[in-house]
Amino acid sequence: MDTAYVTLSRQSGLMNEMRLVANNIANANTTGYRQQGLVFSEFVRDMPGNPSLSMSRAEARNTSLQQGLLTETGGQFDFAIEGDGFFMVETPTGNRLTRAGAFSPSAEGDLVTMDGHRVLDVNGAPVFIPPDAASIDVGGDGTLSIEGQLLGQIGIYHVADPKTLVREGSTQFRADGDVAPVDNPVVLHRFLEGSNVNAIGQVTRLVEIQRAYELGQSFLETEDQRVREALKALLR
Repeated sequence: MDTAYVTLSRQSGLMNEMRLVANNIANANTTGYRQQGLVFSEFVRDMPGNPSLSMSRAEARNTSLQQGLLTETGGQFDFAIEGDGFFMVETPTGNRLTRAGAFSPSAEGDLVTMDGHRVLDVNGAPVFIPPDAASIDVGGDGTLSIEGQLLGQIGIYHVADPKTLVREGSTQFRADGDVAPVDNPVVLHRFLEGSNVNAIGQVTRLVEIQRAYELGQSFLETEDQRVREALKALLR
């Protein structure tokens, strides 16, 4: 039965990767989405006097932090980060990081995300936009002002170790490691950063996974038939 167990472990991993790749494809047009990948690992059982047995596992995920396409939208409260860094937003479960910069002012004057989470400045305080402001001026470092009067600066934060990022939802991350403001951030006003998903590459990978899964399924069916035939021969 070792052969079947090894194949089943591979099938389980391929199924996990298929779900992940399909999710990447579904978010190919999601603002600020970061492509995910799956890491396969191998476990080898080596017992004296017995053949070694290799089984796979695919549960660890990695996230691509590659820059997505920057598109000019003309939106008064659209922002994009060029280079390293994340916006920080306040959520009911704590502060979270995101690259999705489609913001808008709330009725109270706070700059908020599409989900209503307040955007934070370099000091960790909510960014305030006066309700009667007709337009705002934005500096290249995210500084906000109205007619020369400084309002604040949108916080752009750097994660010391990207491996400490934990995905929550499609575009938000929890940082379990050290986070600090970026020294010289580059913020583009009236721009949004698109998804960094390589759609063609992901569709190609999805086809490869489906073929590999079908091959494994065919092997399991053949192995099942072999076992059945062996049992019939023993019972005669």
